[in-house]
Amino acid sequence: MSLEYVILGFLAVGPKTGYDLKKRFDRSVSGFWPADQSRIYRTLAKLDEWGYVTREIVEQTERPNRKVYHITNEGREELQRWLGECQSGNPPRNAFLVQLFFAGLMSDDEAIRLLEDKRRRILCMLDSFTKRCQLSPDYEHDEPERVDFFHWLTLDSAVVLRYAYLDWIDGVIERIRSKAYERGREAAVTMWPPYEDPREASGKGSPDGDDDSVPPSA
Repeated sequence: MSLEYVILGFLAVGPKTGYDLKKRFDRSVSGFWPADQSRIYRTLAKLDEWGYVTREIVEQTERPNRKVYHITNEGREELQRWLGECQSGNPPRNAFLVQLFFAGLMSDDEAIRLLEDKRRRILCMLDSFTKRCQLSPDYEHDEPERVDFFHWLTLDSAVVLRYAYLDWIDGVIERIRSKAYERGREAAVTMWPPYEDPREASGKGSPDGDDDSVPPSA
């Protein structure tokens, strides 16, 4: 994914200046796709060059003229094309998982402290969600209710996933304390592949008839 599509999405709702876009980023998607002001302006210039947006100069008497950006028909088509293709949501790097990967070189107490520290970080993040995102009685927005609904689903996703991660951490700590690691990987993986294929559960099976099981070396 690239910044271009985030900006096109905001402009699809309505015309905005670069400053308006930065405010939108800060109050909505910055938790999973941050961008500074300079990157926003550079990306707007590229979108303008590609024909995905147009720039309107709005004259002001007592202030500098405003540059208002509008999405073009070509920009809408490109945005719709991208929205229709499921994108990867996984970060390419995760330092905590590297630590966990090598936690077998630590003592039990050290490994548990690492997990407990991660737990505290997640709880702090959830607390920050509450403080930053709780709806006030006078909450206002300029998007249609359906558009606003999908905006807030991103917060719901973040909260639900983090609570699931907390449950997983608690389970791992319990397994370490009970020395379940003496059974190796069988005690580590609680949902062992191959996972149930929903096509098989519905009786349709694999479309090509092949075995989709994950090989032991995967």
